[in-house]
Amino acid sequence: MRKIRVAPFMPTEVDVNEISENRAEIIAYPFESGYAVTLAHPLRRLILGSSIGYAPISVKIEGAAHEFDNIRGMHEDVAVFIINLKNIRFKIKDESDKVELKYSFSGHKEVTAQDLNSDQIEILNGDLPLATLNEDAELNFTVVISKGIGYVPSEDLRDDVAPDSIALDAFFTPVRKANYKIEPVLVEDNPNFEKITFDIETDAQIGPVEAFTNALEVMNKQLSVFNGVLDVDISATPVKRNGNEAELKPFMQTVDTLGLSARSFNSLDRAGIKFLGELVLMSENEIKNIKNLGKKSFDEINECISEHGFGSDYELLETTRSGLMKKIEQLQA
Repeated sequence: MRKIRVAPFMPTEVDVNEISENRAEIIAYPFESGYAVTLAHPLRRLILGSSIGYAPISVKIEGAAHEFDNIRGMHEDVAVFIINLKNIRFKIKDESDKVELKYSFSGHKEVTAQDLNSDQIEILNGDLPLATLNEDAELNFTVVISKGIGYVPSEDLRDDVAPDSIALDAFFTPVRKANYKIEPVLVEDNPNFEKITFDIETDAQIGPVEAFTNALEVMNKQLSVFNGVLDVDISATPVKRNGNEAELKPFMQTVDTLGLSARSFNSLDRAGIKFLGELVLMSENEIKNIKNLGKKSFDEINECISEHGFGSDYELLETTRSGLMKKIEQLQA
């Protein structure tokens, strides 16, 4: 006999089954019927679409004007060389947003991915072939590796690469597979409950559990936009919640008055960030992902935010957050 309830059943069990270094199952249960797919489907999309990885975004090959050219003494056409290069999985060691690497090979040689290892990057699939050179061959090229998420076609990268370089389709996603299955599970003789089993495999740029937890973090942040609804008194007359001007004043310092280095300021300026409050509203990951912002600049900006009293331990009230966002939108309009 079905009982009347006033809240959905809360799942209580979660298990992690590490199948290998780059593959894991994450199992959660019991969910009420229909709840499992409601959560599993968007999580799968976030695992695939929001996991940060690294990929080559451009290459400059000495003696090659375009991707349909060829290099004297190299068995592969430039187009095949580029396909091989894009299949290599890189990882920037110091977690910088971008690095430029120069390579030179000559004479008879089978060049493989492991030959690209350096102090700046790590190659995760070193056995892949890159090029086959004859005795009189000389191969000199420069490749730019960048951090990113998802897939970015070469057409969207042409403005970001040097004019004499070839822009590459960038497949950043480090997740090879993210599947889930939903199975029935018994709870107190009731068969109408479900279990989710995620099966996640990565290319070793990140681990499968890290990919899953990153997706959870992204989901929570995306849903936080609705937190302001919790503060609204629906019985009251609707009012505009712009925040107190005096309360918002400390946040409205312009970034050019914060004493940042030229490199850090220029990165923020190019990203269109004008006020300290914009940085306070951003998470550490969002600041890290500002285009062309290196680790030193990130550390400097974080230190600056802390010096102004808005460090990681600072809790921004939702009413203040809402008012600050509206104020910045007004000033940028």
